[in-house]
Amino acid sequence: MVTITTAPRLADRRAAYNRPRLFVLSVLALVTAGVGFAIRSSIAGDLQAQLFDPIDKLRSAQMLGSVLGVAFLGFAFTIAIGSPLLDAIGMGRLLMLSSLCFVAGTSIVIFAGRLAGGPAAYRVIWVGMLVTGIGWGLVETVINPLTAALYPDDKTHKLNVLHAWWPGGIIIGGVLALAAGQFGLGWEWKLGLVLIPAAAFGTLCLGTRFPPTERAAAGVSTRQMWGEVLRPFFLLWFGAMFLTAASELAPGQWVDMALSRTVGIRGIWLLIYVSGLMFTMRHFAGPLAHKLSPVGLLWVSCALASSGLLLLSIANSPLTGLLAATVWGTGVCYLWPTMLAAASERFPRGGALLMGLMGTAGTLSIYFVLPAMGGIFDQAKIAAAGGEAAFRALSGDALNRVLVVAARTSFLYIAVLPAILLIVFGGIWLYDRARGGYRPEKI
Repeated sequence: MVTITTAPRLADRRAAYNRPRLFVLSVLALVTAGVGFAIRSSIAGDLQAQLFDPIDKLRSAQMLGSVLGVAFLGFAFTIAIGSPLLDAIGMGRLLMLSSLCFVAGTSIVIFAGRLAGGPAAYRVIWVGMLVTGIGWGLVETVINPLTAALYPDDKTHKLNVLHAWWPGGIIIGGVLALAAGQFGLGWEWKLGLVLIPAAAFGTLCLGTRFPPTERAAAGVSTRQMWGEVLRPFFLLWFGAMFLTAASELAPGQWVDMALSRTVGIRGIWLLIYVSGLMFTMRHFAGPLAHKLSPVGLLWVSCALASSGLLLLSIANSPLTGLLAATVWGTGVCYLWPTMLAAASERFPRGGALLMGLMGTAGTLSIYFVLPAMGGIFDQAKIAAAGGEAAFRALSGDALNRVLVVAARTSFLYIAVLPAILLIVFGGIWLYDRARGGYRPEKI
């Protein structure tokens, strides 16, 4: 049974809990989300070819973007609803519910073809992806404020180390998907691998004691927490999260389907490679943030992310694809955890609510961006073919050339998003330096 406890005295709140066990539990939950992300990316082409092309070949990419994107919608609304209720419901209960959602949502998608046929199968997959997204959202709802509560004096470093296991999970999921493919297993068996870590972290929750959030332990009232939401500076930070997340996660979910055609190697290999970069580099976030400040680190990251996406739009060989993926991966590496850490350091009275809203902003943006990428892809392929009738008649190498143009176009459009943030983070960086440097707020 999950044990939920009330706050001890502020000075003793960390000593009362098993920090290594709680951190490992957080890591395993995030690994589950990363494994699911990688496997969804690896089976995207199978879903399109086997289920969506027979329904509507002209708009199958947009349908694919919608079902991949709805997981982010579930993620976003779960964080928005669960974060302000985190102390009332308890971290342990929400993390257990997350495990159940991963198991249920994955099972629905796996059996979608047996549950319904034709257009109805699309709706069943949509529901399964939504439930999976709810499980993913519950993970982020818990693990970020949990880590901030356990390590209040080292948030940027510890949140980056924790989120190193997001790409760590992607590596594990990508390798498992490739191995399953070598054994001739279908996409259903690949997706079923998510059930293993999902059940494992749910089991590990049993008997684990979870602390209150940093805000609750410090005695900051719920009214004060909600008051932080309306601070103009937080609203600017909230808006920036829309663009940072879209720069990382939307291209990551699209990379296998798009790059496999443009660079001549499976895009999932590039995703595994980029994830390896991110896994390694996030362990060094602390020294970099200390040298540049978290905002300076975000500015440099956005410059590299935009450049990398531009390079992905013109990559046409394994070598150029590897180079583009390296620049993009280095750029997006620190964005998500550093945005969360900086928000927690600047607005600590906002507690889990503000960290949750940051996650909501990030995933809502992806819900809109992924279908948009699919729409851009569909429009570009029709335009490159010379019209809908001409596209329907294409096959073989001619079809592949048209799809290559569409894939490059979709990356080119997304490159604008991190470029916008160069102005935003540049202004904040200069503002901080004028005030004597970046200063985390303490409660």
